[in-house]
Amino acid sequence: MTDSKKKKDIETTDSEDLNVLMRRRREELVELRKMGIDPYPPGFEATDSSAKIIESFKDEEPARTVSVAGRIMTIRRMGKASFCHIQDSSGKIQIYLKKDDLGNTYDAFRLMDIGDVIGVKGFIFRTKMGEVSVHARELVLLAKSLRPLPVVKEKVDENGNKVVYDPLSDKELRYRQRYVDLIVNKDVREVFVKRAAIIRTIRNFLDQRNYLEVETPILQPVYGGASARPFLTHHNALDINLYLRIADELYLKRLIVGGYDGVYEFAKDFRNEGMDRAHNPEFTMLELYVAFKDYLWMMNLVEDLISHVALTVNGTPVVKVGKTQIDFTRPWKKMTMFGAIKEYTGRDLRGKSEEELKRIADDLHLEIDRNLGIGTIINGIFSERVEPHLTQPTFIADYPIEMSPLAKKHRTEEGLVERFELIVNGQEICNAFSELNDPLDQRKRFEEQMKLRARGDEEAQVLDEDYLRALEYGMPPAAGLGIGIDRLTMLLTGQDSIRDVVFFPQMKPER
Repeated sequence: MTDSKKKKDIETTDSEDLNVLMRRRREELVELRKMGIDPYPPGFEATDSSAKIIESFKDEEPARTVSVAGRIMTIRRMGKASFCHIQDSSGKIQIYLKKDDLGNTYDAFRLMDIGDVIGVKGFIFRTKMGEVSVHARELVLLAKSLRPLPVVKEKVDENGNKVVYDPLSDKELRYRQRYVDLIVNKDVREVFVKRAAIIRTIRNFLDQRNYLEVETPILQPVYGGASARPFLTHHNALDINLYLRIADELYLKRLIVGGYDGVYEFAKDFRNEGMDRAHNPEFTMLELYVAFKDYLWMMNLVEDLISHVALTVNGTPVVKVGKTQIDFTRPWKKMTMFGAIKEYTGRDLRGKSEEELKRIADDLHLEIDRNLGIGTIINGIFSERVEPHLTQPTFIADYPIEMSPLAKKHRTEEGLVERFELIVNGQEICNAFSELNDPLDQRKRFEEQMKLRARGDEEAQVLDEDYLRALEYGMPPAAGLGIGIDRLTMLLTGQDSIRDVVFFPQMKPER
């Protein structure tokens, strides 16, 4: 049976489960095995990368033998010779294949498709068209692809700009099948390379200051350290309920009690809340606690850290998010929370009662749960009427005590705490305190939170007796910081959704 007749027969065969291309690839798999070719061998020694091969090639040098592996992205067959491009983690390179060199392996190449992973050994040369390529002396199939990739076409317009046609543009499909997204969208791969660089730069910054990287429990008998609803699970052997942590704050501060001068953790946290462009139920936080420091010291460190990360990762303190340019050059703007609310709403909330705050929220046409207390109302007004205006890096400091049950009372301002947040592009990027280390005050704050829970605030914090016991042994003055790694990555890579910086974001089940 000829190849064309075989392909036609396959294409006209009905199947309940497989489309035409997938059925054809399974037929090819059978043919390859009949030829004695293992379509999934145990390994291949690739000593070179496509980028380094192209970068190091010099026309005047003798032909150099290389070994490279990657996924076939294009194929151009021409009888007894063919060209293909393979893609590895560093880029793409053209492969020249000739029957006279490869013999029966070249015959097997007709059964290979775009998406297959191959290994090639050969020598480097430049084609008549000027493209650095590898002349294959050995070809090995490393993985047969049974599903066709989305076809991506590129064209250069009259202005010299590259235009991409038919990419994998369905965002939901991209998030569900990130593996395909990474294959066909080079820019997506680069976002996650940069994310790794952001984390590495932060870690180096903190390590150079001799702060200790630690690990704390993800499964916790009492969740705390933030205002959020937890995920609940059950431990069978102990027959107890446990919670996925919403923050690692209370455990890290236990370590400050234990005598460390500075500790930090890159933590996976979990909050049982809604999802939008800035929220995923599983997210990454950096938390840092430093003994004998306060929130003013921490504010300087945050400026230093994030401007350093922006410059190190991007080579410039200026980043572009959509049409907006954000400049991380120091110094950054500083405002108090009540000052910012007054500037953007014209309302002075300082000293207002709960009823007065509810009337102001009504005047501002805000829908805020009226049963959840002063802190929730003020936070709602700030989030809706102030945050969207804060595009450039802005510190918002000195929060009302009702909003901050873990922060130390302000040293000069009654009713406030020593806390700041960094807002950039309308989103909170970090949160920091002078940490509350008075165990009696902390117990009172927890009790106030429990009263809010009784009123229906499911995100109010719970009383942690063991944490209070730790404070009773004496915790030195300390500054604490939490940075949302996902949101920082969004900023520094110019992405507008948290799903674009998380490899596998949470999704509704497929139908």
